[in-house]
Amino acid sequence: MIIAIDGTTASGKGTLARQVAQRYGLKRLDTGAIYRAVALALLDAGADPADQATAAAAAQALDLEAIDEDRIRSGPVGAAASVVAAHPGVRAALLEAQRRFAAHPDGAVLDGRDIGTVVCPGADVKLFVVADLSVRAARRWKELTDRGESRTLEEVAADIAARDKRDAERPSAPTARAPDAHLLDTTALSIEAMAAAACRIIDAVLQT
Repeated sequence: MIIAIDGTTASGKGTLARQVAQRYGLKRLDTGAIYRAVALALLDAGADPADQATAAAAAQALDLEAIDEDRIRSGPVGAAASVVAAHPGVRAALLEAQRRFAAHPDGAVLDGRDIGTVVCPGADVKLFVVADLSVRAARRWKELTDRGESRTLEEVAADIAARDKRDAERPSAPTARAPDAHLLDTTALSIEAMAAAACRIIDAVLQT
């Protein structure tokens, strides 16, 4: 069973994917972390994330087992990841790795922005997660503040809005809801309520 969870920045898709993977006993891949890891490698090397050739080379050299889950969560890395993810060469380099992960015999949960449309278009269940910009900005601002980063809520909201635009308008695998994806608005939902709503959708699809 492959479950694809796509959505916008800070909509809760990562948290939801962890809950769903635990509920159904499946492996989980945060595909956003892959792009963040590529971005971090570029920043560490002093390279420009907008340099397509350098970014593609970093993607090809990426070790999925060596991703620094703490460092990739910073604001600058997130911004760079959005730039990196728009490069066709980067997406091509990482596509097969994602598909190999999804091909696990027991299935998998993958979350990102193009899982249901590009990476796993034949996924058994597809969810597209959204939330109001103000709520997403507050969530991300708290996350960054808890990490010790000094950002205003307004700055975070502007960054997310800009990222939404880049992700939706990029020529290669833009963020989009697959025609058969179930929409889940998490604006007013707690983590528990969000997970319960997703599991109801998944169970209903599996029973058909």
